[in-house]
Amino acid sequence: MPRSRVEDYALIGDCETAALVGNDGSIDWLCWPRFDSDACFSALIGDDENGHWKIAPRDEVTRVRRRYRGATLILETDFECASGSVKIIDFMPPRGACSDIVRLVRGVRGRVSMRMQLVLRFGYGALVPWVTRLPDGTLRAIAGPDMVVLRTPAAIRGEDLKTVAEFEIGEGEIVPFVLTYGPSHQEPPRPIDEALRARRSSG
Repeated sequence: MPRSRVEDYALIGDCETAALVGNDGSIDWLCWPRFDSDACFSALIGDDENGHWKIAPRDEVTRVRRRYRGATLILETDFECASGSVKIIDFMPPRGACSDIVRLVRGVRGRVSMRMQLVLRFGYGALVPWVTRLPDGTLRAIAGPDMVVLRTPAAIRGEDLKTVAEFEIGEGEIVPFVLTYGPSHQEPPRPIDEALRARRSSG
């Protein structure tokens, strides 16, 4: 069964593709790099093993609130639990050379234990990618013509063909996660801040 009901999802996108984010902190649908591409997250129509990307508190969540920031597709989700509260900010910035999903975990109150689980499954869940770690710590996953890289300061590890991280976040702290798509025959995409600087200097 799917993780959430259809009405529990919110949409983020970059005008060339879009992702569905559940109110449990899980991205359960994404066709990358275009709307008509095969899905690499498709738990919406299957289960966890069909691909998803979840970031949420490890403790029991007592309340969830979510909203879009102003007239944007920047999604803000607040999780309340006994140890405190945390905000997850999800968006896909306007596309340059590559497509990115940015997820920012921000501590609001107390100190909250978090878990991140990334399950990339290309071809609507059929293909498990080959995952390696680059010298700079970037995680790279390749399946046929598709490549995805994950950049984050959080300590990540492999676990049962999944990528996971467990960390704590306190009030005022931010832990970013940036997932970027690129063709597998090319070099890994630049970090999003470097790509934006290059775009500004060339414009």
